Order: sequence, then structure tokens, then C-alpha cells
Amino acid sequence: MSTEDFSRDLARELLAIGAVSLSPASPFTWASGLQSPVYCDNRLTFGFPHIRDLICDGFQRVIRDHDLACDVVAGTATAGIPHAAWLADRMTLPLVYVRGESKTHGMGRQVEGVLEAGSSLIVIEDLVSTGMSSTAVIRPLERAGGRVVAVLAIFSYGLKLATDAFEAAGVPLFTLTSYSALIDVARAEGAIDENDLNSLKDWYQDPALWSERVSSKF
Repeated sequence: MSTEDFSRDLARELLAIGAVSLSPASPFTWASGLQSPVYCDNRLTFGFPHIRDLICDGFQRVIRDHDLACDVVAGTATAGIPHAAWLADRMTLPLVYVRGESKTHGMGRQVEGVLEAGSSLIVIEDLVSTGMSSTAVIRPLERAGGRVVAVLAIFSYGLKLATDAFEAAGVPLFTLTSYSALIDVARAEGAIDENDLNSLKDWYQDPALWSERVSSKF
């Protein structure tokens, strides 16, 4: 199966279980306050073993195809941790996880688990939007002694903000499926009409402007 076919197959599965939802006419509100025609909650994949296996297959394929060094698998708190654990188990590798910030009690750790100095790390994310939270875990992992070789995510909106964030961090991002694959599948299956398609494309070009226009209607 080609990478493109895999991306579409996974997008189809995510749509089928409602992990990714499209609603241009009744947009979602992100934590940032932005209005968006798409919402992703990959925590729903936890309840579907065949999708978990598909995601693990995809991560292993990326690691193999790009010849990524991987001594330890790291999961981002919280939704990346289960997928990182399943991948680490599949590959018989150690697992660590990283918080968004250090604990304010106990040992005050931000990285939990055993991480030997110089270990190469693959970071597992469930979702990449702007890339800010995903790249924020790189430095803590490096301070803990690891060497982050790549971030692997299930889904990405494909926004320029994320591209810029990863370029600035100097770490590559690989995603199993994307916004463009999602739109292709939704259109092919008749889940969106032409008006929806145009609106989704407009949002992708300028999410902030799209949000501003939508908000002004209410």
C-alpha cells in the first residue's frame, strides 16, 4: 500500500468513528478561541483496536521508511501516551512520557520514565495544529538527556504555523494522515458538498480570517 493510500484509509477510519468531524456550517470553537470547520479528537481511537493497530503500523512504517533511529519512544501528555505505549510495546522499546510543564511537587519532573543519556527519541503526538505544544516538549526531552530525531503524529491540519514551528525547532514532523487527505475522502464519500468544500479550502488558506468572518455572522 502506498503512503497516500494509507493516509486516505486512516482518514476514512477517523471519519467513521467521529474522531475527526467536519462542520463548515456550524463551526467548532478551538481552545484558542478560533472558529474552525474541523475538529479532531483522536482519543476516540483508544476504543477501536483495529484502528490502534493501523496507527501502530503507520508509525512503524514511517520509522522504517525514513530510517529513523529509535532507542526510546516518548509520548506527549496526555493523548499521545497510549499510542506511544502501544508502539513501544510493539517494538520492544523503553517508554517515557513528557508533560507540558514540570510538576510543582514531588521530584518536579517533566519527563517520566528511564531515559539514558544520548538515547535517540521518537516523540508520538495524537494531533498537530499550530505545532507550539508539540515542539515545546523537544527541549525538556533533550535536557533530560535524550536526542529527539522526529515527531510522529496521527493527524495534522497542515497549517503553515506548524511548518514554521518545526523548522524553527530543527526537528522533522511526520504525520500519518492530514487535512487534505480528510477532505479528499469526505468529498469522495459524499460527506461534504461543493459549498462545504470551498469553505474548508478557505479555512485552510487563512484560518484566522475565516474565523473572523464566521464570528461576525453571529
